[in-house]
Parts: sequence; C-alpha cells; structure tokens
Amino acid sequence: MELNGARILVIGATGVLGSSVSRAVHAQGARCALAGRDPVRLRELSDELASSPITHFEALNKDSCYGAVTDAAQQLGGLDALIITIGVAAFGTTGETDDVVVESLFAINTRAPIALARAATPYLQDSHGTLATVTAILADYPTPGMAAYSASKAATSAWLTAFRREQRRFHVSVFDIQPPHMETGLADRAIGGQAPPMPRPACVSTVVDQIVLGLSRDARKLATDIKSGQLLLT
Repeated sequence: MELNGARILVIGATGVLGSSVSRAVHAQGARCALAGRDPVRLRELSDELASSPITHFEALNKDSCYGAVTDAAQQLGGLDALIITIGVAAFGTTGETDDVVVESLFAINTRAPIALARAATPYLQDSHGTLATVTAILADYPTPGMAAYSASKAATSAWLTAFRREQRRFHVSVFDIQPPHMETGLADRAIGGQAPPMPRPACVSTVVDQIVLGLSRDARKLATDIKSGQLLLT
C-alpha cells in the first residue's frame, strides 16, 4: 500500500509499540487516527502528530471496539489500514494459570482483534486496504511456561490466515506481525505469573522499520528466525 496519504487507524496507539508505529507511518505521510485507553497520552500523541483524531476504547468491550473503528472511519473519511498493537501477557505452567487469566488473555489478545477487524472489514473492502495485527513469535513457537499466552496469539494468527483467504477476492491485504521479545514493558505488566528469564530484547525501532516496510510491500507476515533472531518479511 502507498502510505503517503493513507488513512490509518492505530489501535493501542499509546503503548510503546503502538506509539512508535503511529509516529513511523505519520512520518511516511499517513493520516492517522489514534485509539487507546489513556485519554491524556492520546491527546499528547495527537498533538505531536499534527492533531491526529483520537478515540478512547476498551478492548474488553465489543461495542467499544466497533465504536472506535466507526468513529475513526468517520473522522478520516474511510480507512485504508487498521493496525492493531494491543495485547497482554501472562506466565506460568498450565497448572498455575487460572481460568480468569486464560479468559482475559483470549479476551484481549484474540476476541478484541477479531472484533476490531470485523468492524473494519467493510471499510477495508471499499479501499482495498490492509489489516495489520501484532500477534507474537509465540504464535509459531508455543513456549513452556507461556501455554495460555501462546495459545491466545496462535488463535489470532490462525484467524488472520483464514481471514486473508476470505478477503482475497476483495483485495484486502492481511499482515500478521510476529515480533520477538521487545522491551515494551509488556512482561512487567503481566496479568498472571512472573516472567521467566527472557532473551535479549529486539530493538523496537528495528521492528517498527520492518512493520512499515511490510505495510508498503503488502507483506503477509513478519516472522522471526528462531536461530538467528533475524526478522523475515514474506
């Protein structure tokens, strides 16, 4: 897709990754709408990015997800891309992770992105646009001590694969973004358990550069080579 002039809604725009992506696509000339939970941080980022329109939403509320997409599309006059960067983490063995944590993982990591994508589908079909969703390296490499977390990401990735095939005839691109561990503070805010020793984090700016490149190339996936740590666009 051509980023210059593109109408892009970034979900989770106040997070470390979401704000970096917002700045990067804005620098390429995109017209951004910013969605997140923190109204103060949303306003600050909006002011930084030429008064980009903002919308407050709650990932656990399906109506809020739909409303965020509708509001952004109205403010931008349509949507050329939806970029979803929200997510939560949890750690612990299968026996240690209780049902409430599992439900929360799937509510935020799986059900919310699906609701957002469904809300955006008519707009993306009209524009032959792009759905880009951050899953995780865990989607392809389920990890002991992170079973439920891995499963929530893998479920979203599987849904994206099927959605891509369904939307092919409408010329909608679907970009599954599977970055490695990054220093975004996500592990420190885990909703369950304590993070085990983590590998050396990937540089957020390097990942964002690849996301922007993938968007411009209508890539299907940003993956991580488990041995070399290299980011791979396909």
